[in-house]
Amino acid sequence: MSATIISINVSDKKGMRKKAIDTAVLKDNYGIESDAHASETWHRQVSLLALESIDKMRAKGLKVGPGDFAENITTQGISLVDLPVGTKMTIGKDAEVEVSQIGKLCHNRCAIYHQAGDCVMPREGIFVKVLKGGTIKTGDEIVIKD
Repeated sequence: MSATIISINVSDKKGMRKKAIDTAVLKDNYGIESDAHASETWHRQVSLLALESIDKMRAKGLKVGPGDFAENITTQGISLVDLPVGTKMTIGKDAEVEVSQIGKLCHNRCAIYHQAGDCVMPREGIFVKVLKGGTIKTGDEIVIKD
């Protein structure tokens, strides 16, 4: 099973829409260099959301795209929410990650929620810990390991 990176997104502060970048460095047990969510102290180092989930919000009439849900990596081609915690994946040539959480509790209703009355990230976004770092870029393949 594999997916493709559609977008890599970072922000300086938590709780904001992220801006797209072409390449990023995943650091061991940390996350994406220069992203506000990266930390050695927790299990939600990198967030992923499928383009297919974003399309559900577009179908509700929202003008949203990759990064608008504050996800670090937007994917296409795999149902992320169906991956169990503990699933290991390779991203690009070198990086390895492990699913650490599916969805999240949305304490503060984000701008997307207020616009649409709904947000897919709390239900369909996943979080991973970085087991082995590496450089990733848009278009890289994400492969689920057996």
